[in-house]
Formats: sequence, structure tokens, C-alpha cells
Amino acid sequence: MNSPFDFKDMDTDRTVYVRPVDIATLPAEVQEQADGDAQIYAVHASDGERLALVKGRELAFVLARQNDFAPVNVH
Repeated sequence: MNSPFDFKDMDTDRTVYVRPVDIATLPAEVQEQADGDAQIYAVHASDGERLALVKGRELAFVLARQNDFAPVNVH
């Protein structure tokens, strides 16, 4: 369980970050598509570029894995 892992060999280009986003912080045209949800999830590349906005956390992880990315949760 507590084995050390050498992260330097990990391919960070295939890592994406999933985080919750408050709808109120997004542009009006995106807010209109939110169907009354207060929060959605963003998928970001390791350089911070937003790749996608999706309705749920689980969907964000599925989307990332379907595109050969390794998703990581960000709080």
C-alpha cells in the first residue's frame, strides 16, 4: 500500500484534471445551456487549458478515459 512511486517517468501530457465549476462564473451562453444546474465539471490539460465542460464528475472521467487521458480529481 505505501510503496513509493517514481512520478518522474509518468507521461504528464496524458494527464487531465477534473474540477467542479460554478455555473455563475461561466459566460452567459454557457450558463444558458446548463439547464438550471448550479455546478458542472471542467476537464483541463496539464497546462491549464480547458478541454471540456460536462454535466457530471463521472462523465468527465469517462470522457477523459475514452480519449486516452488519465483523469485526476482537483478540489
